[in-house]
Amino acid sequence: MLTPTGELVAAARAAGSAVPAFNVITIEHAEAIVAGAEAANAPVILQISENAVRFHGGRLAPIAAATRAVAEAARVGVALHLDHVEDAGLIAQAAANGFGSVMVDASTLPYEENVAATAAAVARLHAEGLWVESELGEVGGKDGAHAPGVRTDPGEARAFVDATGVDALAVAVGSSHAMTDRTARLDHALITSLRDAVGVPLVLHGSSGVPDDELTAAVAAGMVKVNIGTALNTAFTAAVRRALTDESLVDPRRYIAPARDAMTATVTHFTTLLSGR
Repeated sequence: MLTPTGELVAAARAAGSAVPAFNVITIEHAEAIVAGAEAANAPVILQISENAVRFHGGRLAPIAAATRAVAEAARVGVALHLDHVEDAGLIAQAAANGFGSVMVDASTLPYEENVAATAAAVARLHAEGLWVESELGEVGGKDGAHAPGVRTDPGEARAFVDATGVDALAVAVGSSHAMTDRTARLDHALITSLRDAVGVPLVLHGSSGVPDDELTAAVAAGMVKVNIGTALNTAFTAAVRRALTDESLVDPRRYIAPARDAMTATVTHFTTLLSGR
């Protein structure tokens, strides 16, 4: 069932667990994510990034409509989130396309400009009833937009949240986007300091590269929303490669189906781990 993002995050926070947020690129991603969440009997967030919208020819409505339909048919709570958005025009389309939340990404701007841009977006989105996430600090792995090794400062994070009114904050604590090996080590003491400082739920980006034990420790330290994307694509691509060793195979359903199943298993694993079920 389609559920507001804020409700899922608040419930996870109260339970001392985390809600996973998986990136949707194709409808098969959405189907796999919901199937995996249903197998784990736990809620999940379907998120569509600005990069994914660009992949679909810059048109948000078609992939949003398909993803929303999958969410509405789910047997568990499913939220719809627009992720890593820099384009104000895309932000303006969120409510009309059924999104319950937006991640406003002005993190590449100087601090004062980040605050101003984020606060303006928050005012608009709150007026439309949407929950808003933003980012402070630099999470590595995004084509030069972020520098590895940078960490979010708790004092600056508190000031940022107070100045912008965001509902959740993505922080840089040692993870990196687009990792294909699970070797990242997080600064758990910093996570706890940030949790105590900001007063809003913390979000971990780049979680595909974080081992299971590091993820569970991060949740215990204060992470409430955990974003996962590359792990699904790794599972998808490996399954397609295996299927296409049969050179006579031409029906895409014959290789997309196992790829979808591989993503489903990945989602079930992460969802079970993060929900504590």
